[in-house]
Amino acid sequence: MQMEVIVEERRRSNRRELISKLVVKRLDGSKKEEVEIEIADVSKSGIGFKCEELLDIGAVYESFLRIWTQEVIHAFLEIVRIEKKGTGYTYGAVFIGMPEAEAGRIEVYDTVESMREKS
Repeated sequence: MQMEVIVEERRRSNRRELISKLVVKRLDGSKKEEVEIEIADVSKSGIGFKCEELLDIGAVYESFLRIWTQEVIHAFLEIVRIEKKGTGYTYGAVFIGMPEAEAGRIEVYDTVESMREKS
């Protein structure tokens, strides 16, 4: 007997893939080294990324996100999901206290990409 699993989409915003890298450092100062991560998807409310380093779930990290326009968005990320993948990890994080102007830049990208998909 096979069971069908239905996953309900709980995100409030669309997520778009954005190939980029950013530097993350632990906000509470307990981890001072900077690590590079590869972004898998991003929305105005959160980000999915891959990293070789083990980060802490629930921890808040400072980040500098280079977006498609080559501008850098300074943001704080709270890790909400971790999954072991091969030698590295896949993470889900939400933006903490991101200014509306910065979130708007991500939303503009989402709108443009949605229009391209419809054409």
